[in-house]
This record gives sequence, C-alpha cells and structure tokens, in this order.
Amino acid sequence: MATIGFDFGTSNCAVGVMKNNQPVMVELPEHGFYMPSSLYSASRDTIVSWLYQQLPEPQKKAFSDSRQSALVKAQRELNELKLDGLDPELSFGQKALARYLDDPEEGYYIKSPKSFLGASGLAQVQIQLFEDLVASMMAHIKGQAEKHLEQDIDKVVIGKPVNFQGLRGEQSNRQALQILTQAANRVGFKEVEFQFEPVAAGVEFEAGLTSQKRVLVVDIGGGTSDCSMLLMGPELKASNDRSQHILSHSGQRIGGNDFDIQLALARAMPYFGLNEHLKSGKPVPKKCFSDAVEINNIAAQSHFYSAENARWLAQLKRDSASPDIIQRLIDVQQQKLSHQIVSLAEQAKIHLSDSSSHDINLEFIESELSANVNRDDLLSANLRNLSAIAALIDEAINQAGVQPDVVFVTGGTAKSPIFNEFLKQQCPDTEIVVGDYFGSVTSGLTRWADHIF
Repeated sequence: MATIGFDFGTSNCAVGVMKNNQPVMVELPEHGFYMPSSLYSASRDTIVSWLYQQLPEPQKKAFSDSRQSALVKAQRELNELKLDGLDPELSFGQKALARYLDDPEEGYYIKSPKSFLGASGLAQVQIQLFEDLVASMMAHIKGQAEKHLEQDIDKVVIGKPVNFQGLRGEQSNRQALQILTQAANRVGFKEVEFQFEPVAAGVEFEAGLTSQKRVLVVDIGGGTSDCSMLLMGPELKASNDRSQHILSHSGQRIGGNDFDIQLALARAMPYFGLNEHLKSGKPVPKKCFSDAVEINNIAAQSHFYSAENARWLAQLKRDSASPDIIQRLIDVQQQKLSHQIVSLAEQAKIHLSDSSSHDINLEFIESELSANVNRDDLLSANLRNLSAIAALIDEAINQAGVQPDVVFVTGGTAKSPIFNEFLKQQCPDTEIVVGDYFGSVTSGLTRWADHIF
C-alpha cells in the first residue's frame, strides 16, 4: 500500500510519493505529471453511473442507496446516448477540454470544480453533484497513480486553501472539506488528512534550510491566494504538530482563474460589445459581459445562459448602435463559448510570461477576428486583484507581528513577470525565493504524508 500527497488544485491536479527520502511526482499515464482540473461527460446525468462503476465494492451499496433516483435517471440517459451513438465515458484534463471544444453546445463540461465547493446556498442535490464530480476526478487520478506505481494507495494528505471560495467563511470551509472528505473516502482512501497548501509549500522549502527562519509563503493558486508566516528550520521538522509554528494565515478567493477572467473581460469582451453604445447614446450595460466570462461564478453563468437572458440579449441587439457586434455575444450565449474564451485568455497569460504580446484568436466567432494583448494589458486588467493580494501579504505580516526573513513564492500565476515585479515592490528589502511554480505544494504534501503516516 502506498501513501501520497495529493494537490487537488483549482487549475491542475498532481500526486507525489516519497522515494529515497525525497518527494517524487507521480506520472499519470494519460496526463503526465499534471492533470488540468476539468471533466467532460456527454450528459451530466450519467456522471453518477460512471462513478458507481469505479467505486470499491464496499462503497457501492451505500452510494447506490444515497443515489437511487439519480442512478435510475442515469440509466435512461445512457440508453439515449447509445441510441444517438454518443460516447458515455467521462474524459478528464486536456481530453475533457478537447471534447468540449469539439462541440461546445453538447455535453457537460466543468473546469475547476474546487472553485464551487464552498458556494453559498447549495441545495442537497447540488452538493451531491459536486461530491460526484470531485469523487469522479479523484477516482480517475487514484487509478492513474496506482497504474503507474503498480500498487494500491490507501493513505493521502490533500491540500486545502486557507479559505475556500465562498462567502460564509468557516461554514464555507467546512462544507468544502466535507465534500472532499466524503469523495476521498468513497473512492477508497482509508486514511485522509488535510494540510494547508501554503504550509505544505513551506514544508518543501524547509527541507533545504540550514537554520531557523521566519518564512512568508505566498501561494497564488488557480482559485485562491494564500499567505502564511511560518517559523521553519531543521530542528522543527520532527514535530507532528506545526500549528505552533504558524505565526499567521491570510487567504482570499483570488487566483489565476480570476486573472484569466479579468484579461478576457478587458481585452476580448470589447470585440463582443463591451464599451459599445445603444442607439440612445447610453453605454451598453457591462454586467452581461462579466456574466459571460465569470466561469467560476455559478450565479453569473446560470443567468448568462438562461432563457430570460437570451430574450434580453435579443432586445439589446435591436437597441444597439452596433448590432453585428452584439450578435457575437449572442453567439457566445447560444453556443456556450464562455469556457473557450477564458481558456484563450489563460493561454495568452501564459504566453505573456515569455513574450511581450500575444494575439487571442477569435476566429471561431468570426473570420480574421483577434485581440492583441500585452503585459501592460494584463497588469491594468488585474490591478484590483494585485491590490487584494498585497492586502493579504500585509495582513499576514501584521498578524504575525514580525517581518519575514525570506518570502517563498509558489503557484502558477507567480510565473508572470508582472507578478514578480509586483512582489518586489511589496517586499523591497526581503529576500524572495521562487519555488517550483506547480510542484512545491505537491512535494510538501508528500513530505507531510510521509511524516504523519
């Protein structure tokens, strides 16, 4: 039996094991070392039946008892899919995105389910859906890791943000952890523990320290940004309880996805009518454009794709001084293209790490349509997000009551030059160490799993 560290991330998922006293990333045969956190199914209703087939035998009865009506509905839907010649299997990671992009109007695609786990006002049926989504992804990743390791996995430490995305504070955090725990137990993890993601990143950094230091860990994840001031050093490693070494925590629901969304809004949405005017001379309302790209906001997406909004957009086109441009927004709504637009903005953000400018190709909407973006665009679109992260850094330092000896940075967004420059401005007199952008949390979770199990 194996023990793993599991970064169930908003943007990517990764698994690590210890070999020769060092954390090693586990290659997932279908994905490599990182699997994008996305899932595609030909029908949302059939996810529950796919998951049932993946569960260990001891878990199946309790699951079927709790999902009886959903499983009956899923069987009817499976029969329909067979008649239509559609693939009933679930796809994950890049394969999920490819199936979605092949026909955005069909099927069910979700990116970053972790973003919704702390959402307010979820009905029981919605909580069950998120449990099934998370469990499906966990079952797939567990199976992939076991295939590579050629052994079963029974113990896991899963990363958690300081605060999940949710408006109800600790209640949102409890809801999210309950969903993650239930999902992990369902798919066969016998022992499940959690560790704060910034603490995990700090544990990985600590492995290379030769003396005790105050370390400010700044972890910019896909859905959340977390800061922790930690007391770390070689003589502290043996402790099973690091809570006494955590000097402060701060976290907020701002992450790489939000940077993508704001870039899409600022630079892509003008090509769909943002900043246009009505025949009356008044500006076109902006909310319909933000709703279109806020893929991590259930309420915004539900409203954008509602029949009511379809009627409103049709009227907006009639009232607009630029009806042809508004028609592009209607196409986004009718063809369910929100994820595609934000994904292109994400790719632009990634390219801007190495290039000064990049073209967002919008030819799937209209021939020869593209939006040029540069680093200044990325910066100006995300000034509010950067200000919020600056406030988190200040909050962590103020809570601790001491200045850090070193700042340790991790998370995919930290790769951006605009973020690096921003961080230097925030901590001008402190050493800044940049860790593995994507692997530091996984490695730290793996070390912690090896330590406590």
